[in-house]
Amino acid sequence: MPATTALFGGIRKALGGSASGGTTIAASTATFSDNAPSWEMLAEMVAAQRLELGAPEPDHVDGPTNAFSLRRTFGQPGEPLVKFYRDHASWCPYCEKIWLQLEEKKIPYIVEKINMSCYGEKPRSFLAIAPGGSLPVMELDGRVLTESAVIASELERKFPSNNPLMPPKGTDLHQAAEGLMRLERTLFSRWMGWLTSGRSDKENQQMFEEALDVVDEELARRKGPYFLGKELSLVDITFTPFLERMVASMAYYKGMRMLGTGRWPHLEKWFAAMDSRPTYRGMKSDFYSHCHDLPPQLGGCASNKDGPKLAASIDGTDDASWHLPLPPLTATSLEPIYYKETPALDRLEAAAKLVTNHAKAARFAARGCGQKGSPPVRAPLADPNAKPGDQFVPAVDAALRHVAHAMLAGVDTVQTSAKFQLQVNGEGGGGPPVAPVTPSVEYLRDRVGVPRDMGYPAARQFRAHLNWFIDQTN
Repeated sequence: MPATTALFGGIRKALGGSASGGTTIAASTATFSDNAPSWEMLAEMVAAQRLELGAPEPDHVDGPTNAFSLRRTFGQPGEPLVKFYRDHASWCPYCEKIWLQLEEKKIPYIVEKINMSCYGEKPRSFLAIAPGGSLPVMELDGRVLTESAVIASELERKFPSNNPLMPPKGTDLHQAAEGLMRLERTLFSRWMGWLTSGRSDKENQQMFEEALDVVDEELARRKGPYFLGKELSLVDITFTPFLERMVASMAYYKGMRMLGTGRWPHLEKWFAAMDSRPTYRGMKSDFYSHCHDLPPQLGGCASNKDGPKLAASIDGTDDASWHLPLPPLTATSLEPIYYKETPALDRLEAAAKLVTNHAKAARFAARGCGQKGSPPVRAPLADPNAKPGDQFVPAVDAALRHVAHAMLAGVDTVQTSAKFQLQVNGEGGGGPPVAPVTPSVEYLRDRVGVPRDMGYPAARQFRAHLNWFIDQTN
């Protein structure tokens, strides 16, 4: 297991300096023009683009799966019977498993979001019903259920007519499902053995790849694309959170690509099938979020000599992957998607999120020029205790209006506009100061969470446009 300083050293580099907020402001006198449209004008642009692109305001209650809803009814009347406690940041793999099951079965539920121990205290009200503090937790029929396997089994028992996800007991397919569940635990163990250890690298890699070979063979056995054949089952839901994290972490820490090599073709078909499901796309995270949310949960991840080859691209520190113009996302990208990318809708999603939450976003970003969090937490992506540089919030607000405008109008349009062009001025030029704004924009860029804040393609656009502002003003 790597030492704590080694573990967080890489994260500090990826997060542009301190892992806990706070930056020494450079003695620069440069300023930038405060001439971006107002938030009211930007909100009008969002509304107009929604009409133009056929992208209405999302329905978080009855619409597609999303990370923002606290109540899901799927159009069904009455009060939901299920209360689901999951983590705020959508990092917990066991919560993701139950979340996906609820969405696939369309069981109405309400949500209460709880901190994970690595980024905050748990409320006393939660600890009163779940003294162990672990997530997920579910309240159903006056009972409190813990442990994801127990919850999953109870959901199948209680709601048998809601898209049953397990074959009938006593059948050959049910027996196969139980064997595949054991295979998932074997794969998990092999993954953990390699991810968290810097020793016996080749041996651990071989053991992990052998387990992946078996997974691929099992997917081929029933002619997929899912583990039990043509239909999604609880087996797929059980595999999903960890396969998602394996693909990300193996690339980042070990330089290993699980997809795009042709070695595990049936696994690639499985990922493509999962990506076709709106339920999964609405909760799927991205490589960056996982590669930095896993170490505080696991106590550390160990890189080998091949890790840095792909880590810079995932972190956006390669001067390309988080910079405009962005290359298209495809099934062969390092971080693949198996559906058609829609950059205009992705920019709109990111811009709408920023415009709707602009006051909170500016204050959050200003932590980058504020004070380090105290007490510190193990998860620098969360950083809940950092204090913003309040005196610079208006300057950060001006910068974020430029970013939102660029996403909505296009950077070329903005930079050729006589009225809205982003300009940098020297000493005495007037306007907000660049020096405290740069670390603030970097701070926000490095803490965009998927799916907590937005989907991966939208987050990619947002990060790149934040970098556009940084590049233009530095």
